[in-house]
Amino acid sequence: MLPGGEGTKTVNIWLMRDSASEDFVERFKKAYEEEHDGVELRFTVQEWTGIGKKVTEAIEGSGGPDVIEVGNTQVAQYADTDKLYDLTLESVRDLGSEDWLPGLAEPGSIGGSQYGIPWYAANRIVIYNKDLFRDAGIDKPPATRDQWLADTEKLNKNGSQGIYLAGQDWYTLSGFIWDEGGELAVDKGGQWTGALESPAAQRGMAFYKELQSLGSGPKNADEQNPPQADVFAKGDVAQLIATPSAVAAILKTNPGLKNKLGYFPIPGKKADQPCAVFTGGSDLIIPENAPQRTAALDVVKAMAGEKWQTELARAMGYVPNKKGLASVVAGQEATAVMARGAARGRATPNSPQWANVEADNPIKPYMTAVLQGEDPMKAAQKASEAITDTLAE
Repeated sequence: MLPGGEGTKTVNIWLMRDSASEDFVERFKKAYEEEHDGVELRFTVQEWTGIGKKVTEAIEGSGGPDVIEVGNTQVAQYADTDKLYDLTLESVRDLGSEDWLPGLAEPGSIGGSQYGIPWYAANRIVIYNKDLFRDAGIDKPPATRDQWLADTEKLNKNGSQGIYLAGQDWYTLSGFIWDEGGELAVDKGGQWTGALESPAAQRGMAFYKELQSLGSGPKNADEQNPPQADVFAKGDVAQLIATPSAVAAILKTNPGLKNKLGYFPIPGKKADQPCAVFTGGSDLIIPENAPQRTAALDVVKAMAGEKWQTELARAMGYVPNKKGLASVVAGQEATAVMARGAARGRATPNSPQWANVEADNPIKPYMTAVLQGEDPMKAAQKASEAITDTLAE
């Protein structure tokens, strides 16, 4: 049956800008339609700016899209509308949810029900300059936090920075806090409370301060100001904490670094366990009002299944949605390193209000205050109070 013909079901899918290449989308569409007679896929690319309002209006209206890609940490705010289809059964029965990356799966699970199906992940790794490591007499990347500090101190000499770490890189701080057993906020019987003053969170911040001091990163700015990839590209920075997507920006500025870049997971306390990391990425949701909900379920199963997870990971340099699929990116060095870290991935607190915390983020000035010598506990208590107030709105 020709697309758009009589009896054809059209499944409308919203994808976010740059999440998947045009080539990948076309290959998926062609293969899927050939295998599913009478189904036409219609993809629409959306912009991240203002997407929250647009998705909320779509799922609360009628006749909206059938499948929507959303940021993994956004699922809670959409589930809070009670307008998402519960995908728990399909998660367990058809999609192997027991092997999903926790940083994607956990944000999609609200109140014991799975509303977001993990699609792809990305997380931070350490990108390093092999020449500077060699010049410092370091022949292999560090595997533990203590060795990382020792190596970074060696590298922070002779006009080079041991590491470029901006003072307000709160995603990286989150990983250190989680690695210590702390949290950004905790849910106490339905009431979310900021938790930056806990002993574990304080240890995470103390480690961040020690590491950040081994370079010249600004204490009062985040990793975008200035763009940290541009700083690293100058060639006098030994290490950078970023997602592998930063490599393209580095090489665009300085192509001479092409064969001089190496990668390793952010080290944890033990050699066999990388640091916990914030996992960004996307989940797939289906609105309750999806006009083609049954067909949409089949599309999601295909997009989240092994074949197309493998294709997407290799095409885009992402981590697949399952730990058991990490080997499919073994030939891509930076992505393979990222996949090792993703096994210990986490996401931000699963509150519908967390996006409001990030909008006027009190964690950033907290970090600057500590790095500039203010009392860590007082600064943490102030930030935690702001988090608590926002999550209670």
